[in-house]
Formats: sequence, structure tokens, C-alpha cells
Amino acid sequence: PLTCARGCFVPPTLIEIAAVNDLPGEVFGPVVHVLRYAADRIDSLVDAINATGYGLTLGIHSRIDGTIARIVARARVGNIYVNRNMIGAVVGVQPFGGEGLSGTGPKAGGPLYLYRLAGAATLRPAAIGARPGEMPGASVLLSRLAAWAEAAGQHDLVARCADYAELSLLGAELDLPGPTGERNTLRFAPRGTLLCLAPGGGALQEQLAAVWATGNVAATVDCPDARKTVAALPPELAAAVAWRQPDDWHALAGVLLAADGAEAADCRQRLAQLPGALVATYQPAGDGGRYPLYRMLAERVVSINTTAAGGNATLMMLDA
Repeated sequence: PLTCARGCFVPPTLIEIAAVNDLPGEVFGPVVHVLRYAADRIDSLVDAINATGYGLTLGIHSRIDGTIARIVARARVGNIYVNRNMIGAVVGVQPFGGEGLSGTGPKAGGPLYLYRLAGAATLRPAAIGARPGEMPGASVLLSRLAAWAEAAGQHDLVARCADYAELSLLGAELDLPGPTGERNTLRFAPRGTLLCLAPGGGALQEQLAAVWATGNVAATVDCPDARKTVAALPPELAAAVAWRQPDDWHALAGVLLAADGAEAADCRQRLAQLPGALVATYQPAGDGGRYPLYRMLAERVVSINTTAAGGNATLMMLDA
């Protein structure tokens, strides 16, 4: 009609595509893209979705528990809805927020929200009622770092490793309230590659402890001091450190800063100018000078409509 002459309008539309990368970016509007896929290619499909860089919500419709678990474990998405609609997140029930290009901060309405707004330096799992999940609270690399530090007589590093093991939310789970017939669970997962910016020595070792305590991948800038510090570590730990050139800041999930003042401000300015998702910075804070481990993990909520599991109960035992 004439009232729409000055705008651009699209009716509800279905568009079939051949691959996920046919989409150049997010499309907002009454548009649904349809992609057919073979059941035995579900892993590669989820990988293609992850590769887009967006990770806000994902919907799964399936009665097969094995398929659901497989997708949930692989998807890098903030909110996953199983056998229910994908809208209407409720504060405290389905804390809302994504990953990568879909968000970097704490989930709105989640247990970390007020801690982050208040600038809390640390957060112990017990404070939010989290319980240990399937993944260990401290990674194997952190345990090996602590054992090496003990043998080398580095008691401060041993104490910090033990402290970070207790503070880490890695793999922790939290049952969220919800209506009858729905199960809501909050889990914590590594963000990805974290760049350690420290000249070397104890500062770099502590950064490595923080990164490994959260299950993330450690990277550092190639320089003589850092090379010396990493070379002193056991071979399996040294091999777990990725080397970056000073100007190579691509595909980072965050940066640990041992410096402050003008140097830290300059680093944040550079990070803000990078294309793609926002890159968070982490600095030691509080009385103990600890890194904020709770910020170095991604929050993932899974909301399951448990009433949808009716029908043929034997389907629940299938894994493909």
C-alpha cells in the first residue's frame, strides 16, 4: 500500500540454501532459511554453524537422547532449546546471552550478572550453588603445572594453582528453576584461545595457570623472556603454549594483561579496533591479585521440554 512506499518490506518467506556459508551474515525479519542435511553429517553441520561466529540460540527437535547430547556437547551457543520454542527466555530460568559475535558478557538474568556488574575479582562455585560436572574443575595441564612447581620449589605458584583449581567453574553445572515438564541447566565451558601478555617469569606462569584452570588454550607473544620461561616447563606443558607474533591477534577469545595504566589502555584500544567479536581483557584484581576465572568461561543454558519424550520409549535408547 501507499503507506509502505518509503520502506522496504518482506512478507514471511522460506528460502532454501545449500550450505550454511551461503548466508553472508545475520538476517533479521520474517525469513526462515531451510537447509537439508544427511543424518550422518550432523557433526560437520554443527561445525559449520560454529564457524559463522554467531552463537545466540539453537533449537533442537529430536526424541533421541544420544543425538541431543551430541549436538549440545558440540555447539558453541549460549542458549539451546530442546523440543520447545526458541523465544521467551525468563530471568533466572533461561539466563539469556550468546557467544562470539552474539555476545561476550555475562548472561542477563544469570547468577554471574550481579558479580560482573559489581566488578567482583573472584567468584567461588559454592557462592552460586554450582556442582561439579563431568569435566574436572581443574584441567590436567593445571595439575601438571602444580606438580612441576612443587618439584621446583615454587611454593607461590603451587598455592596459586591450588587456589585456581578451587575457583574454577570449568565443567560445573547449576540446575535452574522452571515450570513442571521443563529442565533448565546452566553449564560453563572454555571460551577458546587466550593470549597471555606478560614479559615472562612468575607473571607468565600465573597467567598460564589461570588459562589452564579454565580449560582454555594458552598463547603468548614470541619474545626472549617468554621463550625462556616456557622452555623451563616440562615438555608437555611447553608444547601446550601457542606462539604468536606481536601483531598477530586474530581469533582470540580474550587477553590476560599483567600490565596496567597506559600499557593496558593501549592494549584495550587495539583490541577494540579488531574486526569480529569483542575481545575481553582480564587483569589481576582483589587482595590476592587473582585473575577473574569466572569471566574466562562461557555460560551455556540448555532448556529441555521433558514432556516431549512421550510416544515410543525405545527411541530414547537410540544413539543415531
